[in-house]
Amino acid sequence: MPVKYLATDPTPVPLGSKVAVIAPAGPVRPERLERGCELLRGLGLEPVLGRHLLGPVRGYLAAEDAQRASDLEEAWADPDIRAVLCAHGGYGSVRLLDILDWEQLAKIAANNPPKPFVGSSDITALHRALALHLGVRTYYGPVVAGPILGEPSPCLQTVRSFADSLFSPGKSVNLSGGACIVPGKAEGVTTGGTLTLLCSLAGAPEFRSAAGSIVLLEDVKESPYRIDRMLTQLVRGGWFEQARGIACGSWEDCRPAEQVVEILLDRLGGLGIPIVTGLPFGHGPTQMTVPLGAHAELDATSGALRLRAHQPSMRDVVA
Repeated sequence: MPVKYLATDPTPVPLGSKVAVIAPAGPVRPERLERGCELLRGLGLEPVLGRHLLGPVRGYLAAEDAQRASDLEEAWADPDIRAVLCAHGGYGSVRLLDILDWEQLAKIAANNPPKPFVGSSDITALHRALALHLGVRTYYGPVVAGPILGEPSPCLQTVRSFADSLFSPGKSVNLSGGACIVPGKAEGVTTGGTLTLLCSLAGAPEFRSAAGSIVLLEDVKESPYRIDRMLTQLVRGGWFEQARGIACGSWEDCRPAEQVVEILLDRLGGLGIPIVTGLPFGHGPTQMTVPLGAHAELDATSGALRLRAHQPSMRDVVA
């Protein structure tokens, strides 16, 4: 089945708007959360905390599954909330996929202006589900209580990109500085996220083929042999068939770094599509916000990825 462009860009968030901050996965650090919310206030936004954002914590989960799911549903349904921002990754988003009321969420999405939804890492599972069930464009970007937005002196490039996803969601995004693994150029629709989470969805409806796509990949604290194993799983399962190109972000604390590059070439080079790594998104020191479901142009030879603004809605990508 060919990939289609998803819905048009979310509606820009006006200054002074309320934005929901939720924790669909792991628990947050209160001090980072406060700093991240202060950053949102500095951008001219009013953060509204999910009712279960701070628990009751259940071990490695921010709260019970039903509580975390209800925070997302309430934020999506509230007309006064103009964006939904994830506070933390960790683990737990995939546990929500079977209990969220997708029928009701789809009705809301069909009858209201689309809201920006921003998060990364474990939130990959929700990005995939929102695309499948609601047909909305989402943003792979830093979390509010994470190691950048939740720190005293956050990376300005990261903050600017994050702010653009809220205030100018149709603005083109340009990533550069990547290292070429397989040269060439390609166009397609962005999909993907954290490698570990993509593999965790294998066999589920949200897995979906990457045909027609520019695949975004990154991960953190994974040994090279584990990256090898996960890539091998995806290749053998046919997930990359008819993909147009692969744009990798950071492989933060995946050491040795040179071995990761060798594995990317060894496992993915045979696909015959352009591949680049080291683009500034993921878990690294610079975390650019990248739209998923957007038209992209990959120039692996020069190590660059450009994501266009305002693409037509639901237009087929011809393989």
